[in-house]
Amino acid sequence: MLSVLHNRTYRHLLAAQVVALTGTGLATIALGLLAYDLAGEAAGLVLGTALTIKMIAYVTIAPLAAAFAEQLDRRKLLVVLDLVRAAVAICLPFVTDIWQVFLLIFVLQSASAGFTPAFQATIPDVLTDEHDYTRALSLSRLAYDLESLLSPMLAALLLLFVSFNTLFLGTSLGFIASALLVVSIILPSPKPSGRTGIYDRTTRGIRLYLATPRLRGLLALSWCAAAISSMVIVNTVVLVRSNLGLSESAVAIALAGFGGGSMIAAFLLPPLLDRVPDRRVMLTGATIGTTTMVLAAFVSSSTIVTLPMLTGLWLLAGFGYSMSMTPSGRLLTRSASPEDRPAAFAAQFTLSHACWLVLYPLAGWLMTRFGATIALAGMASAASLGLITALWIWPRSERPQATQKP
Repeated sequence: MLSVLHNRTYRHLLAAQVVALTGTGLATIALGLLAYDLAGEAAGLVLGTALTIKMIAYVTIAPLAAAFAEQLDRRKLLVVLDLVRAAVAICLPFVTDIWQVFLLIFVLQSASAGFTPAFQATIPDVLTDEHDYTRALSLSRLAYDLESLLSPMLAALLLLFVSFNTLFLGTSLGFIASALLVVSIILPSPKPSGRTGIYDRTTRGIRLYLATPRLRGLLALSWCAAAISSMVIVNTVVLVRSNLGLSESAVAIALAGFGGGSMIAAFLLPPLLDRVPDRRVMLTGATIGTTTMVLAAFVSSSTIVTLPMLTGLWLLAGFGYSMSMTPSGRLLTRSASPEDRPAAFAAQFTLSHACWLVLYPLAGWLMTRFGATIALAGMASAASLGLITALWIWPRSERPQATQKP
């Protein structure tokens, strides 16, 4: 897997991703503390609203950003967006009202909505061999999982010596370091095939996406994965603190199970994808994740759930989640020409986050209104719907390099 690091351009891009993710992780911790500082017991409402704003920015801004991105030099675009994110992060410690937090979060996440798809679309242009690109996808998945495990530990260490506002400085430095790493390399920047209007450029990615059978299957799997991850992300703290009556550290242990399962899948996927078709691997992963939700609902209804039991279930859920989503970049790369890849990646970014925009609040509402068993059953049902739809609409056999046009 590490052989792709011999490519200097990719090595710098991966390093840029790692430092930016670390900065983002610190910001997540600091934002929670800032919300409590400003709103006290209403901090949960503030954070929930901030999460909703994040998803709205992702869903609405990504297609617009992709439309303009194809007219710009990709390296300059990535650097500018990193610097915007750094500037917003450095402003957060100085806010005095909640509305200012919401405004800055919208700007920050809008910049991320432009940055992330353009960044993801650059990797297959740098690593043109699918064997190498598959390993890059697994490394990217590992970077996300390691960030979720290590950033809280780093934040806890820093908070022993500095105030939480200083964590925003770390966030800003992470984005600046990312910008410097991108500046240090030359990136391919495919030119659009011809001049088109803003409406065509804004909607082309989604039209291409929905016109491609394998990508319609990917959307169904994204819904399935969002149902699984929403249950874990939104409700683990309630399951552990309220239902089990355990400490905050126990929440971290349970969430580490999900991240650990995802990391195991990321290690296993490269050799597996060399031998097994993407469709079979991704559907198997979705089946594992969905079955785990069904099993968790059954266990919750029939016995007392313990922390080791919950952690084991979340490990299986994380394994299935990663197995179903990590290869998605391969599907997007096969389904779009180089000049259309930013639009295709932006479409996946937008549509997958639209799934979370629906399922995050649904998971929280079911847990609050009906309790753990119904919440697990509801998310298992939503995941099953996505899995069955993917099985139905994703053809078993497609030409490997077929490109669908909108």
